[in-house]
Amino acid sequence: MVEEGAYWLAWTQISGIGPVLLRRLQQHFGTLATAWNATKVQLGEVEGFGFQTLEKVVQQRSRLHPEQLFIKHQQENPHFWTPADADYPRLLLETPSPPPILYYRGEVELQENLGQKPMVGIVGTRQPSEYGIRWTRQISTALAKNGFTVVSGMAEGIDTESHIAAMKAGGRTIAVLGTGVDVIYPHKNRDLYKQILTAGLVVSEYPTKTPPDRTHFPRRNRIIAGLTRAILVMEAPLKSGALITATYANEFGRDVYALPGRLDDHPSQGCLKLLSQGATFILKELDELLTMLGAIPQIDGVETFIAPEQLSLPTLSPELQTVMNAFSCEALSFDFIVQQTGMAAGSVSGALLQLELMGLISQLPGMRYQKS
Repeated sequence: MVEEGAYWLAWTQISGIGPVLLRRLQQHFGTLATAWNATKVQLGEVEGFGFQTLEKVVQQRSRLHPEQLFIKHQQENPHFWTPADADYPRLLLETPSPPPILYYRGEVELQENLGQKPMVGIVGTRQPSEYGIRWTRQISTALAKNGFTVVSGMAEGIDTESHIAAMKAGGRTIAVLGTGVDVIYPHKNRDLYKQILTAGLVVSEYPTKTPPDRTHFPRRNRIIAGLTRAILVMEAPLKSGALITATYANEFGRDVYALPGRLDDHPSQGCLKLLSQGATFILKELDELLTMLGAIPQIDGVETFIAPEQLSLPTLSPELQTVMNAFSCEALSFDFIVQQTGMAAGSVSGALLQLELMGLISQLPGMRYQKS
């Protein structure tokens, strides 16, 4: 029997099929193996599968053999997860577009994957000021010493400083790359790369030997946001990629923090914009920051995904159950629930109201919802 992971890989080989469509396929058919054997008419029932996409599926699917493809891919890429694997990072799996294949190198810590160990993303400009460097080092050190894993992108500047400071403090760090996990970019970070392999992980959605490409880096920012409970933006001009990460974090229901700077400092303009939009201030009292980050709920154990309390839940209609399934243990924004379920906004709004009246969820300020 062909493993489900082989079908996740096979679907990625069909042009025009990305993470969002794969998520919809899985939700519609239950498994990607079932979707693989679906007829053209059945596939046409999935939102986003237009005529051209259906034609590509029909033409290309017949030439692919999932099991053979999976075996060959493992030979070239020995370490990767698919959403079908139990070790696939749980928090990333909550997002609307989890990478169908997540490659990794380094030392895996299962508690991180299960969402039981707190992970915080630190991002910012490639050309930080002394002020940005100083606070990045201080905060990364404090996080590492208090048991947080620091996640960043191994770019120059803030990313590099956060990785180095976390490791110097004896903590773990994860680098999310815009290349294959065997390609070092920038090349000047080759020593840093080697250190990360012994004190954490490098991960990427791109297979081995994938060179850097300008389109890869904005996309990898969603993985930084998806892996973590909170994003700290240390210094960022208005056009910084760090703001893309913050946008993803907001969409995913993560907390966003920003380091304030002077009004006339170019590297601080992006942070000031985030603060004006509701991001939380990073203030001098780091104990307060650690307290707030520590208050972010973690996943207590594997059994929490089974949700024993749901055994006593009333029988729900398919629409209500779909919305209920979007919830884990944290508050979610309305927009994120719409993305997660693939339902129309009006249908989601009605379902949320019914679930609230049933006492299953509660509404929070800012159009956010959580399990009751």
